[in-house]
Amino acid sequence: MSTDASPVSSPCIKVCLIDEETGLCEGCGRTRAEIATWGRMPEAERRAVMAGLERRMRVAFLGEDAAAAPAENAPAEGEAG
Repeated sequence: MSTDASPVSSPCIKVCLIDEETGLCEGCGRTRAEIATWGRMPEAERRAVMAGLERRMRVAFLGEDAAAAPAENAPAEGEAG
């Protein structure tokens, strides 16, 4: 029997606490639905979710304006685009 399973990408840092106001995990920034379906998501979908988690958490927990927060995958200030 083959065990070709590669590890599942995950942003989990083992700080699992759902914020009641935002509905996001305070450790990784995922929603309950994302956490529940994570293992069944295709890798590309998991990576797409992970790409937006930093911004999602800055907006939800640091009070940054969503419009002012840099978009995911945008070059950082001073970097070539």
